[in-house]
Amino acid sequence: MAISLYNTRTKKKEPFSPREGNKVRMYVCGVTVYDMCHIGHARSLVVFDVISRFLRRKGFDLTYVRNFTDVDDKIIARANQLGTDYREISEKYIQEFNTDMKTLKVKPADIEPRATEHIEQIIEMIRKLEEKGLAYKAPDGSVYFDVSKFRDYGKLSGRDTEEMIAGARVDIEENKDDPLDFALWKKSKEGEPWWESPWSRGRPGWHIECSAMSTHLLGPTLDIHGGGRDLVFPHHENETAQSEGTYGMEFVKYWVHNGFVTISGEKMSKSLGNFLTIRELTKEVHPETLRLLLLSHHYRSPIDFSRDAVQAANQGLVRFYEMLDRVWSAS
Repeated sequence: MAISLYNTRTKKKEPFSPREGNKVRMYVCGVTVYDMCHIGHARSLVVFDVISRFLRRKGFDLTYVRNFTDVDDKIIARANQLGTDYREISEKYIQEFNTDMKTLKVKPADIEPRATEHIEQIIEMIRKLEEKGLAYKAPDGSVYFDVSKFRDYGKLSGRDTEEMIAGARVDIEENKDDPLDFALWKKSKEGEPWWESPWSRGRPGWHIECSAMSTHLLGPTLDIHGGGRDLVFPHHENETAQSEGTYGMEFVKYWVHNGFVTISGEKMSKSLGNFLTIRELTKEVHPETLRLLLLSHHYRSPIDFSRDAVQAANQGLVRFYEMLDRVWSAS
């Protein structure tokens, strides 16, 4: 049976054909470990768990990499709030993540790298971008990617630069040459974790982490890169610019993104009081019911999480097991 995948970059379904025989290199953006995982995380994790199982069942030689972002503004803020070290926060929530994945029967990825384990590769990638004129050092010792020097910027998300400047999620920083430029290396402030680099004592930007880890572990071209739809811009757009700017070849053959999860028709938000963690949900809903609910819609379609949806999924699960029981009894 031929397999097709919807490619976010081309906006169409395409026959799936790995670059090298039956070998599949798949990288999926993991979680930033500063808090408990929520239902939105669960959707992406379950979707790519199923995709990885399916590919292996079809005979593909899959290498599946899913990362942890273990140094980040949010992690540092949580550590400062609790008066502890950022490493304690990241380690605690990696362990909580692993507990939740066991509950949901999500298998570990083949490789689960942490950003702090790849500082050397991150620095080397930034050096290459600087040598190619695609990155510049700011007066404070931070380093930024120069979006104006990468002509294909926007090809993944389909946005033009005027649209991005008007409404995109970009940080306005006085050290940037342009509002669209994004941080590759951030000079660390007092009390923040830091690593030595040619530019300053600092830490990596969010986007460069995934580019460095994925290309180091899987090579400069991936067969599949996955994640939630919210990552298309700016994260995956920036990953594309960094990786293709470094290696001069197509970064990803198939971009695969799962849809959003809403809660009774509203976007999930702590301020709205509808922020649902996996741990909280699985105390009230059987993990298999939750997994079935997350798989009951096409992976690119949105899911509205509600009591009615949970009840329908639970009834479907009961019917499934009743059918299995009849089959086993008949045999």
